[in-house]
Amino acid sequence: MNIAGKTPSESAIEQNVYKVFPNDLNSKYTVFGGLVMGLCDRTALIVAERHSGSACVTAAVDSLNFVAPARSGETLVIKASVNRAWNSSMELGVRVLAENTHSGESRHVVSAYFTFVALGENGKPITVPAVVPKTREEKRRFKEADRRRKQRLKNRKQ
Repeated sequence: MNIAGKTPSESAIEQNVYKVFPNDLNSKYTVFGGLVMGLCDRTALIVAERHSGSACVTAAVDSLNFVAPARSGETLVIKASVNRAWNSSMELGVRVLAENTHSGESRHVVSAYFTFVALGENGKPITVPAVVPKTREEKRRFKEADRRRKQRLKNRKQ
């Protein structure tokens, strides 16, 4: 395991896809929110485990914002990357797009932030590699993640 650090792109997922079918819809004929939440959590888990090199668990969901509905026949495209790592925890950003596979058009439907903790063989938290941001976007997400973490810790105390 590389404790010295890894870039976000080393563990990122750019396109985890899920085709929406009628059984995925609620009574308003849009995708069940819980289904999308589960897809986000599973995709983020893979990124966390890639980054840490160990088993991880979801510690928190900072926010999960539904900005538009997805419908039957569309393809959900889930993107996830690690924004920042601390001792044993990591913040991951997830973005979901709904894509019309016939026209190629897509729109943003969900944004979320998840916190994962890496666990060792004994089930206890272990140290994870640092995040080494390279691009302007990665550096922005790295900086913003620290602000969100401070707010999470403040909320936990209250």
